[in-house]
Amino acid sequence: MASKKADFQNTSVRAANSSASPFVATGEATALLPVKDGAKKPITVIGTEVIRAGFDDLCLQQAQNSRLAPGVEELVLNPDAHCGYGAPVGCVLASPSHIYPGPVGVDIKCSMSLLQLDLPADQLVDRPVRRALINAIAERVPTGAGRGQRHVKKARRVLPDLGSQVVTEGASQEVCEQLGIPPEWALRCEDSAHQGHDGTVETLLERLDLLRSRFPEGRFRGKMSQLGSYGGGNHFGECEVVKVAENSVARKRAKVFGLENGHAAFLSHCGSRGFGHDLASGQFKALQGKFDNWDIPLPGGDPQLVYAPLGTPEADAYLNDMALGANFATVNHLLINALVLEAFQEVIPGVQGHLVYFISHNIARKEVIDNRPMWVHRKGATRAFPAGHHALKETPFAETGHPILLPGNPQAGSAVMAAEAGAERSCFSVNHGAGRALGRRRAFRELDQQEVDRSFEERDILTNCRRYPRDEAPAAYKDFDEVLRSVKVAGLASEVARLEARFVIKDGAPADD
Repeated sequence: MASKKADFQNTSVRAANSSASPFVATGEATALLPVKDGAKKPITVIGTEVIRAGFDDLCLQQAQNSRLAPGVEELVLNPDAHCGYGAPVGCVLASPSHIYPGPVGVDIKCSMSLLQLDLPADQLVDRPVRRALINAIAERVPTGAGRGQRHVKKARRVLPDLGSQVVTEGASQEVCEQLGIPPEWALRCEDSAHQGHDGTVETLLERLDLLRSRFPEGRFRGKMSQLGSYGGGNHFGECEVVKVAENSVARKRAKVFGLENGHAAFLSHCGSRGFGHDLASGQFKALQGKFDNWDIPLPGGDPQLVYAPLGTPEADAYLNDMALGANFATVNHLLINALVLEAFQEVIPGVQGHLVYFISHNIARKEVIDNRPMWVHRKGATRAFPAGHHALKETPFAETGHPILLPGNPQAGSAVMAAEAGAERSCFSVNHGAGRALGRRRAFRELDQQEVDRSFEERDILTNCRRYPRDEAPAAYKDFDEVLRSVKVAGLASEVARLEARFVIKDGAPADD
C-alpha cells in the first residue's frame, strides 16, 4: 500500500504542476471537460468562465480519475468544486454497477437543515438578545471534534439502547418522541430513514451487532453522546433573517416551503460526527486491503478511489454502514433543531418553529438517470428535483420542486433555491455551497485575524467565538454571487429566498461581548 500511496502522491504533484485541462464551453455557465482516453462521455461542468478558471489542476485530475473509474457513466463538476477525498468536493458521480465510498466522503450524509421561526426580525436587533440566544444554544448544543452531550448542561442524553434505535430506524416516530423531536419534522426530510442493502431494518441490526462486537462498548456509547452536536471545520449554526425574492414564482414556492419573509430562521450544517467518520474510515481500510489482496489497479493510482461492484459482500457492507451513518446524521440534525427551538423559547417565550427542509450533500442514493437506475454519489453536491419529478409525487413539493439549502458565508448570505427542468443535465444535482477558494493552511497564512474579526463586527454579526476561525473566514470561500449566477444561468435552479446572518455558532469558546 505504501508504494501505491507514493505513486498517487507523485501523480498529484505532476497534476498540480501541469497546465489546466481544456474546457469546451457549451454555454455561458456550462462546459465539457473531455476525458483523457477520448472514448467516454465528457465530464459535465457547471460554472461561468470565472468559476472554471478557479478549478485547480488537482481538482481536475481527481475528476478525470473518477470519470475513468470502472462502472462510472456520469460525472458532473459543480461550481463549488475543489480538491477532495479521491473525488472532488462538489462533484456528482453516477454508476449503475459500482459503489464508491470516496465520492460520499468520511462525513456520511453531511447535510443542511433550516428551521423557520415565527419571530419577526426586528426582535433580533438588540445585541444582548442575540448574545442570550447564543448562550442558550451553547448550553444545549456542543461544538467541536470529540465534544458531546456531557460538555453542555442542557443536552439530551442518549444512552446506547436509544442510540441503536437511532442508527437503525432513523427519524422514526418512536425515536423522535423519545428525543423530544416533533415527529412531523420527519416528513420534511429528504430521507427520514435509511434501510440496509436489502431494504430491511433487520440487516442494519445485524450489521450493528457485528460492528459493536468488534469494539469496546464504551466506544459506541461515546459516539452516541455526540447526537445533537456540531462538529468542527465548516460545520455551523446560523440565525438568519429570511428575505423572499420579489417575484410571484418565488413567493408561491416560499409559501409551500413554509418560509416567512422578514422573520428569523436557523440554518444548520452538520453530519454524522465521529460515528460516521468511524464507519467510513473502516470501509476505506477494509476495501484498500481487498485491493492489495486482489492486486488490481486503483483508479488513477488513488487509494481513496476504492470501490465495490454492486451485489458483492463488500458493496453490501458499505451500503449498510452508509445507512447507519446516514440515520445518525438525520436524527442529529433534527435533535439540533429541537434544541435550538428550545433555546429560543427560553430567551423569547412563546416562539414557535417548524422545519422547512433537511437535505444532504454527502450520500449515495439509487435514482433514475437517463431512464436507468443508477447509484448517484453526491460529494458536496445536493439533490435537485424540479416540479413534476416522479420522486416528488404525493409530497408537498410536487408542483414546486423541493427546497435546496445552499450556504454561502455569513457575510454574503445563504440561499434557498428550487430546481428547474435544466437540472437534468447535472444528474438532478446542484452545488452544496460556495466551495473553498483557499485551502485551510493557506487561509491561516494569508488572512489577518484582526481583519477577519473586524469584518464581523462591522456587519453586526455576532459569533460564539473569541476569534473567528481564519480557515472558515468568508475570504476563504469562492464568490457566492458568482457561484449562484452559474447555477441560475445554467438553468439548474432559481432563487426563492436569501438568508442574512444575525449570529453564528462555530467550533470555538464563548465570546465576551
